[in-house]
Amino acid sequence: MASFNEDSLKKKLDDLNMSQQSIQTVSLWLIHHKKHAHTVVNVWYRELIAATDSRKLTFMYLANDVIQNSKKKGPEYNKEFGNKLGKVFEHLGGIRLDEKSVHGLNRLLTVWGERNVFDHEKVKLFTKNLNKGLKIKEGGGKKRQHGSKHKRESSKKQRKESVESTDSSRLRRESEGDLSPQTTPPPSDPPEPEQLIEALQELESAATSDAVVREKIASLPDEVSDVTLLSKLQDLNAARALSKKVEDAMAMLETYNKRLSEEMEARKMVARMLHDYITYQKDLLAQAEETLEEHRQKHNKVKKVRDELKAHLQNLPDISKLPSIRTGSLAPLPSAGDLFT
Repeated sequence: MASFNEDSLKKKLDDLNMSQQSIQTVSLWLIHHKKHAHTVVNVWYRELIAATDSRKLTFMYLANDVIQNSKKKGPEYNKEFGNKLGKVFEHLGGIRLDEKSVHGLNRLLTVWGERNVFDHEKVKLFTKNLNKGLKIKEGGGKKRQHGSKHKRESSKKQRKESVESTDSSRLRRESEGDLSPQTTPPPSDPPEPEQLIEALQELESAATSDAVVREKIASLPDEVSDVTLLSKLQDLNAARALSKKVEDAMAMLETYNKRLSEEMEARKMVARMLHDYITYQKDLLAQAEETLEEHRQKHNKVKKVRDELKAHLQNLPDISKLPSIRTGSLAPLPSAGDLFT
């Protein structure tokens, strides 16, 4: 994972898009560098203000991912973003945002309120700042639509295609009903290993693993499910016996189908737990790899200094081979008279 500096942060924010992979990749990088949270949020704020209106929602989704996924690692980002979001929503409430952005931001605030990401008073203030100019923007939008409608009166086909496209977009947003039209919600807090193991063990006794019931269902007589065999009934007693078999089969199938539905929900939950756990472990792995790389660099520097020091020591004269002053083996210094003769 790359080291932190403002230039690399700006580059990542410039490359950011609405895809889940892009948001989560940048989010993990920011969470790893949480000690720079103050600088990160200030740069994020400046870039959001400068960004085009269509990209502001992407910046907010990134902030949401960082805030929610950094909770277990410290309060740095929650505190820093909390100090800036008041100004952010004032800015967002004062510009003309499209319907998709307004819907996404209000949905984001709803999630923050439900999950207690920020206290309710703050969320209310954010919502008020965001929606304070909404009526004016809606009115302006109607005027623009009215003007553009007159311009398109000469082409009915073009107007029809535009309406169909708008309806299609609206239906797609309503069907997805999430924070982003192109992304899934960010992963929640990773589960503890014991919780994950317990959930996986519970799946071992799930409906699809119940061989006894599956064998009973497979061995049901044909007349229980084949209406064409009803004509072979000979008397009332046979009909009553068949009715009893059908009712017993229905009860067994309804119970088994209910267990299958519960198993499906359990498997979805386990899949989410595994996704969150793997994402968290990948983050830890990236941090460990960066720490390892830092220590390798330090080790190489120490080794280089050691080698240079060793070479320097080897170039020093051998003191043991120098003449000793005490034994008088040194030649006497010349006298003053010898120097001038």
